[in-house]
Amino acid sequence: MQRILGYMRKAIQEFDMIKDGDRIAVGVSGGKDSLCLLAGLSLLRRFIGIDYSLTAITLDPMFNGQPGGYDAVNQLCMAHGIEYRLIRTHIGEIVFDIRKEPNPCSLCARLRRGALHDAAKEAGCNVVALGHHYNDVVETFMMNLFIEGRVGCFSPKSYLSRKELYMIRPLVFAPETAIRSAVKRLEVEVVKSVCPADGATKREEMKEFIKDMEYRDKGFTDRLFGALRRSGVDGWGFKDKKAGELGSE
Repeated sequence: MQRILGYMRKAIQEFDMIKDGDRIAVGVSGGKDSLCLLAGLSLLRRFIGIDYSLTAITLDPMFNGQPGGYDAVNQLCMAHGIEYRLIRTHIGEIVFDIRKEPNPCSLCARLRRGALHDAAKEAGCNVVALGHHYNDVVETFMMNLFIEGRVGCFSPKSYLSRKELYMIRPLVFAPETAIRSAVKRLEVEVVKSVCPADGATKREEMKEFIKDMEYRDKGFTDRLFGALRRSGVDGWGFKDKKAGELGSE
């Protein structure tokens, strides 16, 4: 877990993600990324020198009309003394039964995002933390380029003016392999996804493409991440460089 904490500390300091007094709502799906994020933010409080509080929030989509099992998340929260809020929603029904979306991921993400923002405000939080990691960054960058024809990615830190919330992603420097190893060492049970679209998405296709390119050309993923940072778009520029200097590195 020390390696993960190092990645998280670097991201928090590089992008000025957390300040004293912040009340952080951590979106916890029960997957490895969000569990690692929650445990990491809890452990970081001991030595990072920033005073902040945590509330874990799970939005159960109720896929197939059935409540999900999140006992493992609740146990992790109790072990770390973190408030836990489990909210049952109708997102699964809306996406798959009512709308019958042929490409459900986009609508599902929007509905979950809106519900999480509302839940964070109800919990009295001013920051929302999500578990996107290093590989998610590269995949999103490439999906935007290939599918939408634009250069961009989600931001490591952004401000949602309508909700008066900051959105942060403290795991953006952490590779997925490191997260998987950390969760295994924590001996935390990962909640298995029961989404009907799981494993058959555009993101999975991009993940396989990047994996194949990395196998053929070692360092392919790192170079893509570096290109995003040097571009400076969407808040990814280097902290110690001005916008006009980014392209000179």
